[in-house]
Amino acid sequence: MSTRSIGLDEALHAYVVAHADGGPDQVLDDLAARTRRLVPDKVSMQIAPEQGALLTLLASMSRARLAVEVGTFTGYSSVCIARGLAPGGRLICFDASQEWTDIARQFWARAGVDDRIDLRLGDARELIGSLGDEPVDFAFIDADKDGYPTYYEALLGRLAPDGLIAVDNTLADGRVLNPDAPEAGHAAAIARFNDQVLADDRVQSVLVPVGDGLTLIRHRAASGSPTLRSS
Repeated sequence: MSTRSIGLDEALHAYVVAHADGGPDQVLDDLAARTRRLVPDKVSMQIAPEQGALLTLLASMSRARLAVEVGTFTGYSSVCIARGLAPGGRLICFDASQEWTDIARQFWARAGVDDRIDLRLGDARELIGSLGDEPVDFAFIDADKDGYPTYYEALLGRLAPDGLIAVDNTLADGRVLNPDAPEAGHAAAIARFNDQVLADDRVQSVLVPVGDGLTLIRHRAASGSPTLRSS
């Protein structure tokens, strides 16, 4: 696996992975290897193995009967989330790529979770509306960074009272410290999103330095109408 949490060298990363209950097995190792072989220029889009173990745990802690993933790629994160679902739970995946999700389908079947996953291809900005009124217990956002505010608002409005949203890449490989640099890429969009979440009094959030930064968001339990605080 070429991806690992920001700030970890190879040896420490191996130690972390080895001490994560529910870490990668043969299916996930083979999926990571397939991704490296078929789309080597996109391998950074795949989550780190310790992050996958955390997603399984978070989905389980959320007792997720309905989980949503925005951005599936080749399926590593969706396998991990599906494994943490409550009995009878389902995961709805939104992605725009038939090519990448064809790989995901193969590994969903190998992992024995394909009957829990509903893949919907197209623009997630439009497709999220198809969720209806059923509350979302757990959501994972890992797609185009400019779309993060839209996905966040759409899912927050559907989030169960005790639900959880996890948002990936919120450290932007450390470039959030200088998001306007010419080489910063999508860091400016991520920095704006991070500030948006921090200023949102409707939610509690924490940015965890796992993978490339994982922000965890839940409803804030408070009386009265929510307001935005200044950052």
